[in-house]
Amino acid sequence: MTDKVSLHQYGNSFQAKLIASLLTNRQFLEQIQDILEPKFFESDSNNWLCKEIKKYFNKYKKLPTLDALKVIIDNDTEDILRVSIVEDLKNAFKHFEATDLDFVQEKALDFCKNQKIKDAIVVSVDLLQSGNYEEIKRLVDEALKAGTERDIGHVYMEQFEERYQESSRQTVKTPWEVVNDLTDGGLGPGELGVVVAPAGIGKSWVLQAIGAGAIKDGMSVVHYTLELNESYTGLRYDSIFSGFASQNLKFHKDEVKSKLDDLDGNLVVKYYPTKTASVQTLSAHLQRMITLGTKVDMVILDYGDLLRDINNNKEVRHALGNIYEDLRGLAGEYEIPVWTASQANRSALEEDVIQAEKVAESYQKVMTADFVVSLSRKVGDKIANTGRFHIIKNRFGPDGITLPAKVNTNNGSIDIYDGSSQNGQEQQGKMNNQEEYVRKQLAQKYKDLG
Repeated sequence: MTDKVSLHQYGNSFQAKLIASLLTNRQFLEQIQDILEPKFFESDSNNWLCKEIKKYFNKYKKLPTLDALKVIIDNDTEDILRVSIVEDLKNAFKHFEATDLDFVQEKALDFCKNQKIKDAIVVSVDLLQSGNYEEIKRLVDEALKAGTERDIGHVYMEQFEERYQESSRQTVKTPWEVVNDLTDGGLGPGELGVVVAPAGIGKSWVLQAIGAGAIKDGMSVVHYTLELNESYTGLRYDSIFSGFASQNLKFHKDEVKSKLDDLDGNLVVKYYPTKTASVQTLSAHLQRMITLGTKVDMVILDYGDLLRDINNNKEVRHALGNIYEDLRGLAGEYEIPVWTASQANRSALEEDVIQAEKVAESYQKVMTADFVVSLSRKVGDKIANTGRFHIIKNRFGPDGITLPAKVNTNNGSIDIYDGSSQNGQEQQGKMNNQEEYVRKQLAQKYKDLG
């Protein structure tokens, strides 16, 4: 028997045998009922039979008998429909002993998928006229995925050992060991990390440092930029990989190229103007890349607040809440970690440590994310190349911890330290005596000028 099934083979005979399968094979009904919709059947009578068989099974946990169906038909249907239901039921019973029922059951998922695709195409005609391409994509994607999710979940008692396997959570490390220790290895598939900072502090550099670290580890990174253009973002990565300040890169082109040649990973930078792209736009781009054969291990988004909410919420906090929920959904859909940034409010500029309440507009960002870290840098910190990272939220370990850091936004060099380490104590001491340190730095600059 051939495995090739044409559309006409999903016609009346196939659908009658599908009804027969529902009435005779409990295991098949259990497996198919979540995806098989009554509307997939072409006749109103088979549509009714599918609906009532599923309803009966879910209520009584057994297949309906012929007698039970007769009672339901007599009580719940109009005369005209009753006649056609009885005829289709008789037709189904004729197929109880059919030799190809196994084949029909094997192809049931394909039947459901084809019917969902057909429905998606019909609906898409109106959506096409209105220009709602994102909804069209969602409908088609949903149809194509029909029946692919068959995993019932984690069977707690049976999968005890799996919970203790070191590889159960495959993470992508950050460049900083102290952060990796706190997060049990970095971010894993389906997880969302957020860097919070006021404007002009360096959150974009932090995101790029995370991306660069992954690339050095052989990962394939997609970096979405909603502010800086693609070339300038690329130049910033050049600075991080080479150690040369952005303004000096042109003098060290060959050295930069040599550094890049040694990298094992890959980077794609994609620009969308502010508020023109939604999370669904990013998903469509990722799908296109995967279809073309490009591997995606991690997404960097600079940054989430600048995305467009497809629901067009007038209240900013609701719109941002939706966006960050969708971002975490994106991470789950593609089974990758997603890192983004978010604005802190203006009052955070004066804070030594930025807490959760300083996150701008929507606290839902913090609620949704798996890991949230803030970066605070006052004017003196910018001169001294210092900063404080504060762990606002951490699903994988402790939070409420402040980490001293060295932050150089000329070349993207960022080092985060454990406060108890020698480097951490030195950096903390520099920040504690910042006024004196800044005074000495300025004095040296004036001396060099003179």
